[in-house]
Amino acid sequence: MIKVLVVEDSAVVRAFLVEILGSDPDMEVVGTASDGEDALAAVERLRPDVITMDMHMPKLDGLEATRRIMETTPTPIVIVSGSTDPHEVATTFRAMEAGALAILRRPAGLGHPDHEATAGELLRTVKLMSEVKVVRRWPRLPSEDSVRRPSIARRVAAPGKFRLVAIGASTGGPAVLQTILAGLPKSFPLPLLIVQHMTQGFTEGFVEWLAQSTPMSVGVARHGEPLLAGHVYVAPDGLHMKVGHDETIVLASDEPENGLRPSVSCLFRSVADVCGGKVVAGLLTGMGRDGARELKLLNEMGAVTIAQDRDSSVVHGMPGEAIRLDAATLVLSPEKIAAALMNLADNRGTLDWNGIGNEAKRRDP
Repeated sequence: MIKVLVVEDSAVVRAFLVEILGSDPDMEVVGTASDGEDALAAVERLRPDVITMDMHMPKLDGLEATRRIMETTPTPIVIVSGSTDPHEVATTFRAMEAGALAILRRPAGLGHPDHEATAGELLRTVKLMSEVKVVRRWPRLPSEDSVRRPSIARRVAAPGKFRLVAIGASTGGPAVLQTILAGLPKSFPLPLLIVQHMTQGFTEGFVEWLAQSTPMSVGVARHGEPLLAGHVYVAPDGLHMKVGHDETIVLASDEPENGLRPSVSCLFRSVADVCGGKVVAGLLTGMGRDGARELKLLNEMGAVTIAQDRDSSVVHGMPGEAIRLDAATLVLSPEKIAAALMNLADNRGTLDWNGIGNEAKRRDP
């Protein structure tokens, strides 16, 4: 049985979540808490396998409760949010910096057409996160920033080979993308396109949060928008993102791929069609196989392809499938992915292995 602690200040919502989680025969709700202070005591007393965490609570909010739990009794935490306001969502994503593994929208109420799908997403995510081995987060020093920015935005050489960077991610991806973007300067010489599987309504807040981590320009992609160096384009809710032959963003409501829209597979296939092998493409942590076969296609066309390593992945499904298919030129941690992107840009498309560590090499691109 998976032991779940539900932390939620609203008695009505708390009972609603307990009912959903308790409907699964593999789960047992071992306790509830109405605020962050109660949550800290309950974690010590009950030792749950996973926690669902509200953000807006009295006494101690969800962000601080998450931080303290990860510093004292590390436990997988899933943030369950009832807000889709971009500014509030951006604040919610700070809980991932503190150690939370996933953020979900609160399931729709009984009778709502989305109830079954959103309740199922909560059950699947809680089950999956209960299996993740989390580690202690040490308390931050008072002077330490929550996000480490590059101390110097150094100039980089014009790219000699690549036209863009394309990255796909799912579960656990936001924190990894934050780490990668925090390691890139404003002068990064390529556009960077991201498909992050995201709960509907959270993308704008996610983008606002990411923008706080990097000097690069970060925005939700718009149809017809030109691709510019040093800009990050995040696929919007419910639309596939592609690259047009005139190097602009193309958004489409085509059928979902791998059950997803936006889909990493769709983006990578579009990139292959327009740019061939003149790209850097990567698959980060996430469940499923979205993008793996298309990453192999790009690899075969001569692109530099990257898969996140197992140790740093919350879920190694997508990058693991890419590795199984021999689709990855490099298998790297998030910090090394940022270093590799800078290395490729600095060396005009030639990879200097000494710049990222010999253990990263799978085969010379």
